[in-house]
Amino acid sequence: MLPILVLMLAVSCDRTKNDPGYTYFPDMTYSRAYETYSENPNFEDGKTMREPVEGTVPRGMIPFPYEKTDGDLARAGLELSNPLDPSEENLQRGKELFARMCQQCHGEKGDGQGFLYTSKLFIYPPTDLTSEQTVNRSDGEIYHVITVGRNVMGAHDAMVRPDDRWRIILYLRQLQKAD
Repeated sequence: MLPILVLMLAVSCDRTKNDPGYTYFPDMTYSRAYETYSENPNFEDGKTMREPVEGTVPRGMIPFPYEKTDGDLARAGLELSNPLDPSEENLQRGKELFARMCQQCHGEKGDGQGFLYTSKLFIYPPTDLTSEQTVNRSDGEIYHVITVGRNVMGAHDAMVRPDDRWRIILYLRQLQKAD
């Protein structure tokens, strides 16, 4: 029993502080994989990084079927509606997201007087989200604008999750009523 214990202790000890001991599966320890941007003789074009198959969609992504056009803005306004209810939880999350993603340009009250504009860092006046024009927009139109952008406003689809866009709209509607 003692010789087995001594043998186990000797095998499990490190050789040095930088070496974890013996390598039992060298093919897992020393990967034969190619680096992302390295040359790869396995393919005709010599590239390791491959283009995704046409038509594939990343896991968890829902493709947005509308383009940044006035026609698609109108179509989104007719076809999209907010699936979330204005619960306290959704409104609170919408308020947090509005403060993080929208307030710098559109202002705390949504009146277009955000810091980036009032400090003259941004020369174009942002849309007044409490104006009659925006109040009269459907939730689907506002969702479309957040997703693909409009005029000088860039697309936020990569920065704000779909459900969170709807929460921002819920909070925006609350801001519009307060004005």
